[in-house]
Amino acid sequence: MIKSMTGYGRGEAVLRGRPITVEVRSVNNRYLDCTVKLPRIYVFAEDAIKSAVQGHISRGKVDVFVTIGPSEKGDVSISVNRPIAEGYLSALRELRDCYGLADDISVSMLSRFPDVFLVEKTQEDLEAAAADICTVLEAALADFDAMRLREGEKLSQDVLGRAGTIEELVGKVEARAPGIVADYRARLTAKMNEVLQNAQLDESRILTEAAIYADKVAVDEETVRLRSHLSQLRHMLAGDGPIGRKLDFLIQEFNREANTIGSKCSDIETAGYVVDIKAEIEKIREQIQNME
Repeated sequence: MIKSMTGYGRGEAVLRGRPITVEVRSVNNRYLDCTVKLPRIYVFAEDAIKSAVQGHISRGKVDVFVTIGPSEKGDVSISVNRPIAEGYLSALRELRDCYGLADDISVSMLSRFPDVFLVEKTQEDLEAAAADICTVLEAALADFDAMRLREGEKLSQDVLGRAGTIEELVGKVEARAPGIVADYRARLTAKMNEVLQNAQLDESRILTEAAIYADKVAVDEETVRLRSHLSQLRHMLAGDGPIGRKLDFLIQEFNREANTIGSKCSDIETAGYVVDIKAEIEKIREQIQNME
């Protein structure tokens, strides 16, 4: 199936008590250019994210946005700083004994002193965190691919429709070709009659000139190649995998044949068909710029 290079996908989940959201967006680009934006403390997961993106996308300007919320279990651990607490407790007892004070030492009192508690950030399993991000990324990429497939189908149908129009126009060029030579022969005969008036016309000379002209304006090779290119185009669109670059090359061949036909024809009607063919080719070229 054909995929568009333009798309958007989103994935979200709560893994290991931590909410994770991943968004993927892309626009046209000749090659794959992936930019990852995520919290700095998770920058270690960037290579894994880019590797996953490369497995799904062959070209395009891709932006991946990762948002990670605080863990439901908390990101810190709190413990008693025993040496500090014991130091404060010893000092309080000494103060009590030296000055005969009431023994009102309590937990609430002791807890108010600085540095009695140790607050430490929980050590995170980096590999597990990267795996969780990539799990949500896969969901976002699946959503992203679904959108690209829908857009790709629309692009494919539009290109196929224009290919059908080109084929009809090629048929008109082919049908018109014999008439061009006949018209030239008639004009040549009339011109020679006018110049020579009552003199005997050399019919063999007219036939020779008509044959030379027919060879100059013959476009059968070009129309045959155009039909072959149209067949290749349909075959590519019916296949799987990225085809954008191949179509870029093929459409150049379309233009080459159309330009050659245009350079050979001096017939107004045929020239009009060639203009229409080139217009359809240009529209196809614009559409395939959006295909992966």
